[in-house]
Amino acid sequence: MWCPTTRFQEERTMALTAIIHFVGEDAIVGDLAEMPATTQQYIVVRNVRRKDGKMVPYVEPDAKAFIFPLARITFIELMGEVSEIATASNGATPAKGTTIFGFFREDENQS
Repeated sequence: MWCPTTRFQEERTMALTAIIHFVGEDAIVGDLAEMPATTQQYIVVRNVRRKDGKMVPYVEPDAKAFIFPLARITFIELMGEVSEIATASNGATPAKGTTIFGFFREDENQS
C-alpha cells in the first residue's frame, strides 16, 4: 500500500555522490546515504571508485560499504542537487540554487 510518508522516506534515502579528500592521499568518489551529522566520527560510503571511474586499489572488489574516519578526511564535496535533501544542523533548509557544503579540518601541526 502506497503512503506519502513511505515515499518521502524513500526519497530521503537517495544517495549523495561525493568526492572525499583524504589527508595525504588521492580523493575518491563514492555514494553517501545521508549528510554526516556533526556528532559523527566516521562516514559510510558505498560504490567507491577513483575520480576517473577505476577501482580504488586498496579496497577488496567484493566489499560493498566502507567506513572512513573523519579524522583522515580533509573535506567532502557533494555533487549534484543537494539542496533538496540537505538541511542545516539547526533544521533550516538551504537557499535555492547551487549549494556548496564543505567540511574542512585544519592540520594541528601547522603553526
